[in-house]
Amino acid sequence: MGAGDDWVEQWVRPEVRALRAYQVPDARGLVKLDAMENPFTWPEALRQQWSEVLRGLHLNRYPDPRAEELVGSLRSAFAIPERSAVLLGNGSDELIQMLALTLALPGRTLLSVDPGFVMYRMLGIFAGMDYVGVPLRAEDFSLDLPAVLAAIERHRPALLFLAYPNNPTGNLFSAGDMEEIIQSAPGLVVVDEAYAPFTDASFLQRAGVPHNLLVMRTLSKMGLAGLRLGYLVGPPDWLGEIDKTRLPYNINVLTQVSAAFALRHAEVLERQTATIRTERARLLEALRGLDGVRAYPSEANFILFRVGTGRARAVFDGLLQRGVLVKLLDGAHPLLCDCLRVTVGLSEENAAFLSALRAAL
Repeated sequence: MGAGDDWVEQWVRPEVRALRAYQVPDARGLVKLDAMENPFTWPEALRQQWSEVLRGLHLNRYPDPRAEELVGSLRSAFAIPERSAVLLGNGSDELIQMLALTLALPGRTLLSVDPGFVMYRMLGIFAGMDYVGVPLRAEDFSLDLPAVLAAIERHRPALLFLAYPNNPTGNLFSAGDMEEIIQSAPGLVVVDEAYAPFTDASFLQRAGVPHNLLVMRTLSKMGLAGLRLGYLVGPPDWLGEIDKTRLPYNINVLTQVSAAFALRHAEVLERQTATIRTERARLLEALRGLDGVRAYPSEANFILFRVGTGRARAVFDGLLQRGVLVKLLDGAHPLLCDCLRVTVGLSEENAAFLSALRAAL
């Protein structure tokens, strides 16, 4: 071990050294179905209008620190309750970080369910919180309500995340179980609705009722992933405190103007979302028709599927060799053994994936 290694071991926090940096594979030249992106671009006429809007920007000035026009657009587009405040983040990741920084004290716990969104654990650890992940039920990835309630009673979490639908499993948890968990939690509960465009279920109108309930969303999955915009909805007193951990000017001027423009043309994004839902149903049916594949129901824009014992890596590599990139989840959590996850793409991308999967199997 060299001198540099000694310095790293001496000064970098052990819990950070134990983590692995978030990995993003190179997808150039591949059918990219690994990151839950909307596969559609905008119509050319809309791109031209957007370009004209961008021409009027002055990049030598800082953006609106409160992004008030954009917040108004979000309120209108998603019928955010007037009683609730709105806080913006550079993607949901920044909002998760802000929440953790606001509530972190030595010995405090961030609780969620596993398998779940990896950034809950990573950002909680970055902030110095203890992370507790309660395993989902193995047979269908549903909430193990008694286990979650027992964990709440034991750890008294300051912060609790529930993804609705869940990533990477795609399922909606029982609304009744969610209600019981929210009522039992001593601290803040955040319902993460990143995949809201692909389901009719939501807690958004309930944000702040009860007072410890916040709802978090992102525009990434509905077609604006490149803008990196997330928003948090909840009582003004909660969001006023969380806002203190926000870095100044965290939403850049290009994101503010582009997102507000896109929301004025929300019908385009809604048509794309409807098409993705239709393609999801077709893809799920096709996967369930393949021998050796178990595909799980999804309310998101991706489908989790399991292949034969010990074959996930070979199937992943076989897809990659045929030009298709999906997400290999085998090894990420014991409940995801032999699992892969595919994003719902364009019709021709889904067909290419299915063809490659049949060959890889």
